[in-house]
Amino acid sequence: MNETNVKFFTTGEFAKLCKVNKQTLLYYDQIGLLSPVLKSDKGYRYYSIRQLELFNMIDLLKDLGMSLKEIQQYMQNKSPEAFLSLMYTQKEEIVKRRLKLEMNENIIDAKIKLMEEASYIDFHQITLEHFPVAALYLSKNIENIADDEFVEVVSDFIDELYVSQLDTGYPIGGMTKREQVINGEYTNYSYLYMEQPNPKKGYQYFQTVKGTFLVGYHIGEEQTIQNTYNKLFSKMKQLNFTLGEYVFEEYIYDMVVKNREEHYVTKIKIHVI
Repeated sequence: MNETNVKFFTTGEFAKLCKVNKQTLLYYDQIGLLSPVLKSDKGYRYYSIRQLELFNMIDLLKDLGMSLKEIQQYMQNKSPEAFLSLMYTQKEEIVKRRLKLEMNENIIDAKIKLMEEASYIDFHQITLEHFPVAALYLSKNIENIADDEFVEVVSDFIDELYVSQLDTGYPIGGMTKREQVINGEYTNYSYLYMEQPNPKKGYQYFQTVKGTFLVGYHIGEEQTIQNTYNKLFSKMKQLNFTLGEYVFEEYIYDMVVKNREEHYVTKIKIHVI
């Protein structure tokens, strides 16, 4: 190694530069992914500074989710064109991941906001509130739907939220028409929905009415929700209001934050006129 002025690194020194242990370099050599530029008669291995860039690229591709086998396949067929194609592909993957991370961050922010707001609510109180127009993304109609069809619609709706990145972190709610509520069919929802605080272009949304809503909270199992509706109707009559077109239900506390169903809390918003 004295015939040139090129500097070489031992396996330990190169491993330190790469911030890995020596065993990683030995394994890469065994599988033909990254081998020393020199091997002495005594078995010593030496690496060049130029190999640091190759190691860094292998490390980057691993971080991006490529397997060592996939990286090997590229290494066996290297070319400027193949490298450029690889970089374009990985950039597309990074963009997808970034969008997914941003969506997850928005979901978490929404859930934090809703949970913090819930901590200040008196769930035993019925209030009269004014709400602006809100955009809701709706499922297919589920009114009087059979159980097997209901499962299919729910599955499709969740898939749509995921694929179209419309999951905002807000709870999936149930929207019931006036006729069903009058008949006491409180869980015969017309649609499932998810609120869209920042509606994306290119999608059809249901626009809620701007107006007055009677808001109450049902604590406990779904089977006893009629008791809460009775209290809401009594309050509505007391205030000289009549039932509007739709009623909206959504969980405040569900199995994500409570262990027992009798502790679940459902928010009920009744449009009144």
